[in-house]
Amino acid sequence: MLHYIDTRQGTNNKYTYSNGNTLPYTAVPFGMNHFAVQTENEGNWFFNPNDRIFQGFRLTHQPSPWMGDFATFLMTPIADTKVRGIVFTCQSSYRPEEAVFKPHYVRVKQQRYNIVSELTPTCYGAALQIRYNSAQQAGLVINSKQKSKLTLDVENRTLSGFFNNFAGCRDDKFGIYAVLTFDREIDAAASGVYDDKGNFTTATELEGDNQHLVIRFVGCERGTLQAKLATSYISFEQARLNYSRELTPTFEELKVQAAERWNHYLNKIQVTHRDEEQLRTFYTCLYRMFLFPQKFYELDEHNSPIHYDTTAKAVKPGILYTSNGFWDTYKTVYPLYSLIAPDEYAEMLEGFLNSYRETGFLPKWLSPDERGIMPGTLIDAVIADAAVKGIAPHLMPELLEAMIKAATTQSEVQGYGRQGTTDYLAHGYVPLDHHESVNHTLDYAYSDFCISQVAEQQDKPELAEQYRQSSRNYRNIFDAELGFMRAKDKDGEFRPNFDDTAWGLDYAEGSAWQNGFAVYHDFQGLIEAYGSDERFFEKLTELCNKAPDFDVRGYGFEIHEMSEMAAVDFGQVAISNQPSFHLPYLFNYVGQPASSQVVIKQIMTHLFNSGFDGFPGDEDNGSMAGWYVFSAMGFYPVCPGTDQYVLGIPLLDSVTIELANGNQLRITTDNNNSQSNFVSHVAQDGETYTKLYVTHEDLMAGRSLDFRLGLAPTYRSYSAEELPFSLTKR
Repeated sequence: MLHYIDTRQGTNNKYTYSNGNTLPYTAVPFGMNHFAVQTENEGNWFFNPNDRIFQGFRLTHQPSPWMGDFATFLMTPIADTKVRGIVFTCQSSYRPEEAVFKPHYVRVKQQRYNIVSELTPTCYGAALQIRYNSAQQAGLVINSKQKSKLTLDVENRTLSGFFNNFAGCRDDKFGIYAVLTFDREIDAAASGVYDDKGNFTTATELEGDNQHLVIRFVGCERGTLQAKLATSYISFEQARLNYSRELTPTFEELKVQAAERWNHYLNKIQVTHRDEEQLRTFYTCLYRMFLFPQKFYELDEHNSPIHYDTTAKAVKPGILYTSNGFWDTYKTVYPLYSLIAPDEYAEMLEGFLNSYRETGFLPKWLSPDERGIMPGTLIDAVIADAAVKGIAPHLMPELLEAMIKAATTQSEVQGYGRQGTTDYLAHGYVPLDHHESVNHTLDYAYSDFCISQVAEQQDKPELAEQYRQSSRNYRNIFDAELGFMRAKDKDGEFRPNFDDTAWGLDYAEGSAWQNGFAVYHDFQGLIEAYGSDERFFEKLTELCNKAPDFDVRGYGFEIHEMSEMAAVDFGQVAISNQPSFHLPYLFNYVGQPASSQVVIKQIMTHLFNSGFDGFPGDEDNGSMAGWYVFSAMGFYPVCPGTDQYVLGIPLLDSVTIELANGNQLRITTDNNNSQSNFVSHVAQDGETYTKLYVTHEDLMAGRSLDFRLGLAPTYRSYSAEELPFSLTKR
C-alpha cells in the first residue's frame, strides 16, 4: 500500500493556519527516530511542500510544531567550496515534484550540486546513499543547534556526536548520541568547522553551540557515498550496539526491510474504492497512526530493554515511550490498536506505567518527558479501553492504582496529574479560578468513569460504584436553561456575561459549543438534563447550522483553530480540533442516525484529501487521521473504555481488516456514490442489523457488516437496546 502514500499530506502550514501541521516523516512504525526534509531553518515549521529549497535531512523527534523538537541535527550533502557551514550557505534548490516522499524512503536531487540524496530508516538510525556528480570535492555538513560535542575519527571514517537540544525537558543534560560511518576516505585537511561568521578551522574534535561541521571525502567527486547512522539516548557504546544490530545490510536491503515493516501494518486494513484519491487519503491517514508514540527504550547487550530516565537522570531498566499527547490520541489511535495491534498497545502501556513509577504520575503529554499541558488525565481512557478489551490484564492492578492516585492527589510538581484536584473533590467540579475549568470538570468526570470500568474489571464493585457516581459530576456545571456547560465559582454561581461563542478562558481551544458535549460515557444522562430527546436533537442541529462565529475573549487574539472553523461552512462543528471529533455521531443517541450520516459524509468528502492541504486542522499524533480512518470504515469509538463503536456511514466500497486474533472482518458498501448520504440498510452476517453501534466482540469475531446507502433518509423509532452505550439507562 506504500505506493498510495505521499508523506507530504497536510504539510502546507504556517503558525496562523493549519492544514494538518504535519511533517513528511520517513521512519519505521513507532521508531525512535523520524527523518524529514528541512526547507526552512527558522522555528518549528521547518518544512513546507511549496518551498523549492532543500537544506538537508533532519533527524527529528518533533510530535507537533506546538511542542518543538528535541535530539535533532541536520545532514546536508555538498559539493562546493563556497559553503561556509551555516545552513543558508549549504542549501540547494530541488524540485518537489520530482522528489520521492515515502514512509520508508525519501529521495531528493540537489540542483545546485547535481547530487541525488537518498535515505531509508531503521528503528534507531538510518542509511544514506549519496550520489555525487560534480568536479568539486564531495562532502557532508552536520549542523546542530544549541549544544553539541563532535569527534571525527578520520582513520576509521566515523563521526561521533552528542547533541543536547530540546524544546522542553526536566533534564538539561539530556541529548542523543550519534555514530555516523562512511565508506569513503575522509580528507582530514579539508574537513573542519566553520564559526557563525564563516571562518574555517581544521578540526577533528569540537564542542559548543551551533556547530557547523564540514566533512570532505577523497575521490568521491563522481561516486557514491554510503553513510550509516545509529543513535542512542544512553551512550556511544549503546549507539554502536544499535548499529551492529541494524545496519549491516546494504542500503537497498534496509529499504526493503523498512517497506516490509510498514506493510505489516498497512496490509492489515485492505480497502477498495473506484476513486484512487480515496485510497491515497485512507492509506496516508493510516500511515500517520503508526508514527507515534515513539520508542524511548533500547536493548542492552543482553537484549533487555533499558531507557534514559530524565527524572532520575540515569539509565533504568524497562520499556518507555514518548512523543504522545493523550488529550489527542485516546479518541482514535489506541482504539485502532485494540483491533489490529494489541501486543504493541500492551507494550506501550508498560512504558506509560514506567513513567508513573519514575515520576509518581501517569503521563499526559510526553515530549520527551512530561510537558504537563492540555486538560484532563485522558490516558485513563487508554487504560480503560485496554481493560474492557482484555489487553494487558497483568498491568491493570498497578495502572488502576496510578489512575486513582491522579484522581485523589494534587501533585506538588506543576504539570503532573490533575489540575484543581482538591477543588474537584470538594465541589464536584473544578471552579472557574482554574483555567479551562469546564474542560477539566468534564474530562475528570469521564476519567472517573474510566476508573470505574477498570475497577469493575478488577472485581472491585464498591470502588467501581464510587467512581460511577462521581462520573456524573458533569451535571454540576450544566445550565439547563441555556443548554450549555458553564464555569462556576466556588460558591456555585455561574460566571456572568456568558457568550456561547466565546473561546478560551473556561474552555480549551473552543467555545461552549465544541466543549459542551464531552460526556462520552453518559449521553442519556445529558439528554435527561436537557429535558428531552427533542431538545437535545434541536441543540445538535443548531450546532451544525449555526454560523461559524467566534469571540476571542479568552485569548485576546485569533488562534488558528478559530480561523480553521471560520474557513469552512460546517457550522460550529469545528472538526478541525479534537473536542469536536465525536459531535457528528451524537444524533445516534436520540435515534436520529440520518443526521449523523449526512454530516459525517460531508466532512469526509469535503475536508480531507491526500494533498498538501489534506486536513481541516492539526493532525496530532495520528488522532485526526484516525478520525478519518474509522469514519471511512463506517464506525467510530465515541466512548473509549466501553466495548462499543457507534455506526456512521462508510466512505469505501469495501474494507477487509486482518484482526489481531487471526479473524478477518469484511465490510461492504452497496450503492456507494456521492449523492447517497444516508444508510438505508445494515446487515450483520447477512441478517438485518438495527442497532446503532457494533461491539468489539462482534468485530473481533469477524462478523461481517454490509451497508446499503440511499438518496433519502429513513426514519423509525429505536429501542433503548438499539442505542449506543450510556451510563444512565433509558
